[in-house]
Formats: sequence, C-alpha cells, structure tokens
Amino acid sequence: MQKLNTTLVYILSVVGIVCCCIYGLGTISAIVAIIIATQELKKYNANPEEYSNGVAMKNARIFGIVSLFISFIGLGFTIWVLLNPCEFFDWYIGLFENNPNIPKESLEQIYEAAERAGCR
Repeated sequence: MQKLNTTLVYILSVVGIVCCCIYGLGTISAIVAIIIATQELKKYNANPEEYSNGVAMKNARIFGIVSLFISFIGLGFTIWVLLNPCEFFDWYIGLFENNPNIPKESLEQIYEAAERAGCR
C-alpha cells in the first residue's frame, strides 16, 4: 500500500499558523496546504484500497483549513492596522498606559511611534 504525503500538508499548515501575524503571509502556505491535500484526497477517493492513510490526509486537510482561518484573522488585523493606524495606536496605548509593569521607556517609544505615524 502507498501512503499519501500528509507531512507536507502538516508542515505548510504549521507555517501558516506561525506566519499568520506576519502581514498575513501564512494565508499563502495554508492555501497551498489545502490544495495539496485536496489533490491527494482525489487520488485516495479514486482508489482507496491503494492508500493506507486516507483518514490522516483528511485530518491534515482539516488542519490546513483551520490554519487558513487563523491566517485570515492575522491578515484582517494587518489590513485594519494599515488602514487605521491611529485607531491601532489608541488601542495599543490603551493596553499599556495603565500597566505598572511596562517601563516608561517602552511607553515613550510607543508614543513616539504614534507621533511618527501622525496620530498624536
């Protein structure tokens, strides 16, 4: 019996989750993982008796879909930040302003970044 290539799908899905907050780049690897999984499942569905790990590939495809969903959240957040930088800085400063564990130097750097973006 042959085995379907679940490892590649899992690796691409994990990369999608890890890179979800890097400008939504995880979306690309998650989509590739889903495409590969779908192609492999087509081969499995055509001849299920030839492959021993069809269920594993179905699980890998589900993981790829979850990875895509998480990456879309990261991509949406990135787009929101790019379109609304002042709202982002207001939100970000609100998180840290009243936190006594944040050093004043760090808070000053956030204020400076907001000023450079034209928000304060």
